[in-house]
Amino acid sequence: MKSKYTVKLKTIVEEHHLTILHASKNYESAVLTTADLNRPALQLTGFYNYFDPKRLQIIGNVESTYLNTLSHEDRLATYDRFMAYDIAGLVLCHGVKPSPECLEMAEKYDRNVFRTDEDTSDFQASVIMALHNYLAPRLTTHGVLVEIYGEGVLLTGDSGIGKSETALELIKRGHRLVADDAVEIKLIGKDTLTGCAPELIRYYMELRGIGVINVRHIYGVGAIKPETSIDLVVHMEQWVQGKAYDRLGLESETETILGVELPRVTIPVTPGRNLAVILELAAMNNRQKKMGFNAAEMLAAEHDLLVSSGTAF
Repeated sequence: MKSKYTVKLKTIVEEHHLTILHASKNYESAVLTTADLNRPALQLTGFYNYFDPKRLQIIGNVESTYLNTLSHEDRLATYDRFMAYDIAGLVLCHGVKPSPECLEMAEKYDRNVFRTDEDTSDFQASVIMALHNYLAPRLTTHGVLVEIYGEGVLLTGDSGIGKSETALELIKRGHRLVADDAVEIKLIGKDTLTGCAPELIRYYMELRGIGVINVRHIYGVGAIKPETSIDLVVHMEQWVQGKAYDRLGLESETETILGVELPRVTIPVTPGRNLAVILELAAMNNRQKKMGFNAAEMLAAEHDLLVSSGTAF
């Protein structure tokens, strides 16, 4: 599926340590727009219906073995027909040595050709994962993202409510900061959200009265994390006298981000509340719910059982 985001072909080549066999004139600026790959077995036999040349083309042992059965003339005609399409790039796996016909047509049509020693399946898996990350739908939102006991917790709320101060206390308690003030959220797969900080402000925090600090430099690499999944949204709001807040946890709040529904809790903020401890508890409680244990529902069920048996106090 084509994405509105792009990634430079050169980035993928460098990240996966591909050997350049032929680079086109526009290699430096060439981009990939789809996370899908293609193994052109059918195309090499002449079937080009539904062929998408914008995909990165992968040749493995099956395709290379077939090509080796062809005569020089047939192999040249096969590559001529294939390279005539404006393919994004061709990768030869298993360290396969390119045939003279392949390089001749790559030069004729100015196509990108690369080689890797990796197994075809392993290479495809790693490239697809990378492309999904680069081309994923995304948005940037105001908030703070921290990892608490392995749970990615997105803190939201009005500016000045205390999100950064709470995150700082969590860092001191051994948890990790991912992003402060601005969180870049990506949709990875169908229902997985990941968050990170924009490159410019990564690992920086702004604290009123103190200014900007670099968390990595002050607290060390154990206090930060480049990226994490988002498992829970915690909305912080000023305590409103007389407002009814959920005390049992039977009412499940959710928040939808990029089409993914996430559990959400609302934490009223008032002087004297230890928000860091409350957020630790919220993270652990969310993990328990994912494992099938809900304390509020268990308490309600036990209460109903006592009522039905006539032994309720």
